[in-house]
Amino acid sequence: MMVNAQIYVKDLPGRLVESLEPISLVNGNIVGVVHDREQIVNQRICIDVTFEIKGNHELDQLKDIWKSRDVLIAKIGSVYKTYTMEYMLVGKFKASFVESLIDKASKAIHFESVDVNYSSKNASSARTAMISAELISEDDLKRFDAFLMNACKKSKIVYIRGI
Repeated sequence: MMVNAQIYVKDLPGRLVESLEPISLVNGNIVGVVHDREQIVNQRICIDVTFEIKGNHELDQLKDIWKSRDVLIAKIGSVYKTYTMEYMLVGKFKASFVESLIDKASKAIHFESVDVNYSSKNASSARTAMISAELISEDDLKRFDAFLMNACKKSKIVYIRGI
């Protein structure tokens, strides 16, 4: 699992390395570190670290090590990967059609975010909708692809995936 932690360590030489080393002791892999010497609280500096770790058991071990080394844990939580796809719909439809599609899909699919933009020359001509969807899982992405493709096919709207 991917984890992000905000920790505070005393502002002394060697404390940054000493606070990051336990991640490798529990077979974790550091993905990114931000060391903010400007953010000082009670003579401690803030370190924001993102890392991969096997599971909750290893995470509990890491917390215990940090506590034994006088590292304060301000925030800790899992980070999840999202899947983004863009779509273009072209045809004669109203904005309410696309909004209805997104509402129906959101009842069965977990979206992190959806952004929709429309364009048309006038109300009676073809309209273009650009949909950018960020989904929680690859399965949700596949389900949204299938849902959108079928809905567009039934409505005789051109559907383009992966713009």
